[in-house]
Amino acid sequence: MRLFKIFSRYSAKIHEHYQDMGSEKFRKRWWRKLLILYIALGTVLSLWIFWYLKSQTLEKRKEILTNMCDERASMLQDQFNVSMNRVQAMSILISTINHGKFSSASDQVTFAKYTERTAFERPLTSGVAYAARVLHSEREQFEKQQGWTIKKMPSVNKDKYNPEDLEPSPIQPEYAPVIFAQDTVAHVISLDMLTRKEGRENVLRARALGKGERIEATDGYLCGVFDIESSVEKLLQQLASKRTIYVNVYDTTNMSDPISMYGTDALDTGLEHVSPLNFGDPSRKHEMRCRLASVFKQKQPCQILAISTSFGIFVITLLVGHIFHATVNRTGKVEDDFHIMSQLKIRAEAADVAKSEFLATVSHEIRTPMNGVLGMLDMLMDTVLDVTQQDYGSGKALVSLIYGVLDQAKFESGKLELQAVRFDLWEIFDDVLSLFSGKSQEKGIELAVYISAKVPETLIGDPGRFRQIITNLMSNSVEFTEKGHIFVTVHLLEEVMESVDVETELSAIDTLSGLPVADRNRSWEGFRPVGKIEGPSESVTLIISVEDTGVGIPLDEQPKIFTPFMQVGPSINRMHGGIGIGLSISKCLVNLMNGEIGFDSVPQIGSTFTFTAEFSNPNEQQINGLAKSKLEFSNMQAVVVDPRPVRAEVSRYHIQRLGMHVEIVSSLTSMLSMLTYGTQTIHVVFIEEEVWDQDLGNSAVFLYKLKNLDHVIPPKLFLLTNSIGAHRHKNAFSSPTVITKPLRVSMLAASLQRAMGGNKSNDRNGEIPKLLSLSKLLVGRKILVVDDNNVNLRVAAVALKKYGAEVVCAENGRKAISLLKPPHPFDACFMDIHMPEMDGFEATRKIRETERNINNHIQHGSLLLQDYANISDWHVPILALTADVIQATHEECIRSGMDGYVSKPFEANQLYQEVSRFFQ
Repeated sequence: MRLFKIFSRYSAKIHEHYQDMGSEKFRKRWWRKLLILYIALGTVLSLWIFWYLKSQTLEKRKEILTNMCDERASMLQDQFNVSMNRVQAMSILISTINHGKFSSASDQVTFAKYTERTAFERPLTSGVAYAARVLHSEREQFEKQQGWTIKKMPSVNKDKYNPEDLEPSPIQPEYAPVIFAQDTVAHVISLDMLTRKEGRENVLRARALGKGERIEATDGYLCGVFDIESSVEKLLQQLASKRTIYVNVYDTTNMSDPISMYGTDALDTGLEHVSPLNFGDPSRKHEMRCRLASVFKQKQPCQILAISTSFGIFVITLLVGHIFHATVNRTGKVEDDFHIMSQLKIRAEAADVAKSEFLATVSHEIRTPMNGVLGMLDMLMDTVLDVTQQDYGSGKALVSLIYGVLDQAKFESGKLELQAVRFDLWEIFDDVLSLFSGKSQEKGIELAVYISAKVPETLIGDPGRFRQIITNLMSNSVEFTEKGHIFVTVHLLEEVMESVDVETELSAIDTLSGLPVADRNRSWEGFRPVGKIEGPSESVTLIISVEDTGVGIPLDEQPKIFTPFMQVGPSINRMHGGIGIGLSISKCLVNLMNGEIGFDSVPQIGSTFTFTAEFSNPNEQQINGLAKSKLEFSNMQAVVVDPRPVRAEVSRYHIQRLGMHVEIVSSLTSMLSMLTYGTQTIHVVFIEEEVWDQDLGNSAVFLYKLKNLDHVIPPKLFLLTNSIGAHRHKNAFSSPTVITKPLRVSMLAASLQRAMGGNKSNDRNGEIPKLLSLSKLLVGRKILVVDDNNVNLRVAAVALKKYGAEVVCAENGRKAISLLKPPHPFDACFMDIHMPEMDGFEATRKIRETERNINNHIQHGSLLLQDYANISDWHVPILALTADVIQATHEECIRSGMDGYVSKPFEANQLYQEVSRFFQ
């Protein structure tokens, strides 16, 4: 354990060390020093490389100079040895010829010819001469024999001089006059070699090399004249390298004052090599000194290579240092930016959490009292009220505004997700039509929906969000349209795109109301082509258009129409209200559905909004056809009297959903002819109000003739109108049954049932009240409602009592736990979440825990089943009642053991729909 602690402490220190290394403080403290050290090392390295390459170059040049100099010295030495050998050979030859003879056996001519012919054998000699040894006693006789006087050798070297002008040799013990000479040195004949100091020393030194007998037997001396300067010159020319190096030959017997035998004084090039020479005289020393010529130095690239290499390494060092410096600075900046972004991210997340919490809190605090307000208003609507008191739309408008703001916040935070559930497309549009039917009837505008027969009836997607898009678009149309119509069409995207090329612009008479409309084709001009829409093969892409004849959108306001909280103008805002958030939310929802949205609007003509949405198509597709819930109308024949083709087709579409066979005629006269002369039995006639009111006299005649027809059962007449009570004020005589648009299946079915002797309800549109047909499920059920707000308790209790339920109220979670402890008489429970003392989550968990314990004891026999109402598996349905609408709250409800979720403010049918599914 102690070792583990030490290791942990050491690891922590290492972690802190590396954290400190990555900190800005470390970079500022050490990086600059490391960078300077690196550049210094790089500079030293470049200088060392320069020195090394230069030294290598110098050594190479020294080696070259040594080789060249030794080569020349060796060749010069070899030639000298050869020449000396030939001279010695000649001396032997001459001594042999003249041995023992007083006078020479040879003469000058023979000697000159012989030496000239053999001169190539003596490459270093410029000439050869033979001097006889003459004693003083023999001088006179020798001079008579030769015919000339022995002359004194001049003290200064001269190539040419006249022997007659020279002085006779002085008296001395012996003489060495030249008697034979090669033509090149013939001027030395008669000269005494012993009269000059150098000559005398050379002769005596040569004679001293022999022994006593040989010295006494000496007859003469063979002299070779060596021309070192010309010899070396020839040698260099033979090597073709005269200009490569400078060569000097010195007599270095006296080192303090060497005698130059060859060469010129050249500038010091810094490199010199000395090669020794041996010219056969042990008392004298000779050497060859060689220096590189400047031409050779210029030809050597080694110096440039050393400079360029070292400079390149230095530049590379600087570049790498600069790169490292920039990298560290960039890394530091990125790390600093990362830390800043991390802090900003933390702040943004905190702000997002705070925003979500704020919205949830605001939503909860607004929804809770709004639930009480709307609930009380709904209770008041069940009492006798006048027309003014019945107007309570402001509360619902406020709730709608709250929903819109919350949705916009979800979009901005990216937390909105779509569901994937099976839903009925017809039901959604029927619900939307019901929502806007009242206002459209008040304005007297035509409101209609048409769904193509190719569109599947059942789809998989998010019905709530799809309904929200339709509601937002239709709400704007209803709000900004004072006359004409609002027409919603639903098609498959492929169906519309295939027919767009053959469509022509609609005339006024071809619209729903006869008024001109904006071109719907232009509203989807920017959409993706059908072939490029990606998705699984079982997907279905719908295209929905909402067409109105309202005020339209000004051209300068159209580019910002989808911007959140932007409105088209202050005048329109004052006239129609709103906060400009519906279209923005619709665009976001369409994008989530992999769709697109566009529009075309003409001021004072109207607007057409079109969007696409992608859904999944279930395997068991149900194509629009007969309404299976209304089989009693499947064999009936109906006729629609309407002069407008579009409107007549829409009416036929809704009537056909009941299973009827529908024909269309344009006038009452045509209808009467069909009844009089036709062979088919007509069961129902739907007459458009425009046709009926066009000529009231003709309408009266039609009614009269219809009663006198020979039909066993006369057809039932229905008048289709856009406004409530409009026809009743215009007609004094009896008129057909009025059906107020927009047409819906439930309303048409109820009207037909009532007209044919079914339900006699006097409901405004003839619809069967759902409360009456569904309330039996809750009759006799005992339901517990838990809420700390007395108003909400009362609202929920009254709503459930409408369905025949028995309601018990509790103010907090602790009381709910005691009431729901098995055995208990309750069939279900509505539980508020936010309550003092104990919230709904904790109360639900404790209730579920109690139920599990009791169920386990019953199963193991520790508790008697009879004591617990003979129920072996206790599980009371608990439904959450809360003003929180965020997904996290819903998930927490499921985790705590709740079975459902009802958001505030709620309506009676919401409570019923959630609780009734447990009793079916």
